[in-house]
Amino acid sequence: MTTGIIANLEKLLGTAKDNAVLRFSLGNEYLKMGNPDVAINHFREAVNKDPMYSAAWKLLGKTLIETNSLTEALEVYHRGIAVAEKKGDQQALKEMTVFAKRIEKKLSGK
Repeated sequence: MTTGIIANLEKLLGTAKDNAVLRFSLGNEYLKMGNPDVAINHFREAVNKDPMYSAAWKLLGKTLIETNSLTEALEVYHRGIAVAEKKGDQQALKEMTVFAKRIEKKLSGK
């Protein structure tokens, strides 16, 4: 069941307004609803449409962690960290660096 917000946003899919922000917003709404698989698809599309969208990289990584896709989440964070560095997005850079280190620690068994 979709919320009114999701229904309104989905009306814009495939139109001229189908951009990274729309996909990010849909991903965020699906994540709030507890539907990470659909959220991941929208976050992936957001970074495809705008590879410099550091917030989308961050939420894509977070959502991949929720689905226990740790290796992929780590790869996403590494890409997101590079984007955040290029953009000077210090907050996203700090957060993704911390999250990536946690995943590395978990994957190494330490």
